[in-house]
Amino acid sequence: MNDMLSVKEAISSLLDSSEMLVGDETIPLLQAQGRILGENITAGIDVPPADNSAMDGYALRHADWGSEREPLAISQRVTAGSVPLPLERGTTARIFTGAEVPQGADTVVMQEHTAEEKSAVRILKLPDEGANIRRKGQDMATGQRVLAAGHRLRAQDMGLLASLGIAEVTVRRRLRVAILSTGDELVEPGEPAGPGQIFNSNRYTMTGQLASWGFEVIDLGVARDEPQAVRDLMRRAAEQADVVVTSGGVSVGEEDHVKNVVETLGSLDLWRIAIKPGKPFAFGNVCGKPFIGLPGNPVSVFVTLLVIARPYLFACQGASRAQPEATRQVALFSKKASPREDYVRVRCTADGLESYGNQSSGALFSTAWGDGLLRQAAGQEIRAGDLADYFPYALFN
Repeated sequence: MNDMLSVKEAISSLLDSSEMLVGDETIPLLQAQGRILGENITAGIDVPPADNSAMDGYALRHADWGSEREPLAISQRVTAGSVPLPLERGTTARIFTGAEVPQGADTVVMQEHTAEEKSAVRILKLPDEGANIRRKGQDMATGQRVLAAGHRLRAQDMGLLASLGIAEVTVRRRLRVAILSTGDELVEPGEPAGPGQIFNSNRYTMTGQLASWGFEVIDLGVARDEPQAVRDLMRRAAEQADVVVTSGGVSVGEEDHVKNVVETLGSLDLWRIAIKPGKPFAFGNVCGKPFIGLPGNPVSVFVTLLVIARPYLFACQGASRAQPEATRQVALFSKKASPREDYVRVRCTADGLESYGNQSSGALFSTAWGDGLLRQAAGQEIRAGDLADYFPYALFN
């Protein structure tokens, strides 16, 4: 195992060789979910743009209150969206949540602590001066950096940009990723599967993962186990995509033609990575385009694309952060140490993480049964009750 790369070394090597492969485009803000920012965003206005009330109540000068027995005249009514007049001394303004605080008022009293009497109000409980007012610019101030280039936009980021009046945003173009599977044994769902044949699950796993990360997927189907067929599809992939990703065919068997074809069209490093499930993993280039060769077993495809390939692909699209941080959860099972870093398919319960019984690289149901991966470090034994690194699938979306 000493000649094997660790997962960390493999990811670092990929990131060191990465370069941004896409340019920028400007899109409507409503279409920006999951896109990578192409520019720094600085607040051009104060948010909120003026002092406003945090609740329904009465705005007054704190110093004008005498006692709960002395009512203050209501001089105006201020609703959200209206422009208030300066507050007359010795009076109060009926005000509603989100409404601009009148000039001269310094405190808002919640209506529950008041008693209105005709055109006046008694303040039954006076809060501290400045209470219940959201100050101008307290959320964001003009000139403040709010988002940085390379950030992947989420729903809350879209709302933030909208609150600044931004209708369009500059983002990185979607990375084009060409995918193809290899193997004469593969048939498509809906077709009859004869003896020795299996349905092509890898095509759908790869498409789903890549699309959920915001990449443009170019699906080139299946390359049969014949060198010329592999070569033709590889050339097409390189012409159409920024990065080429394959599943299967990167080993050294007689029918594993991807390795030889890639070497004739570009270059290839066949990595033995200390990951389970997952080896072998290939990286190189095809006709000048980056190439990633995933293993053929379905769980290996799922795990290596998620753990190893994903950070590289996001770096190629200019993302500043592509690797989620693990959380720590209690393992409800014991597992012997492995010489490789093991990614165990688990389900998070109220008590901790339970493991799926069959952890084979061919047991694809384990990925759908669970909701994340437990990372077992190489050489580490897990005992029930231990804290372990846990990656919910949701962190990768």
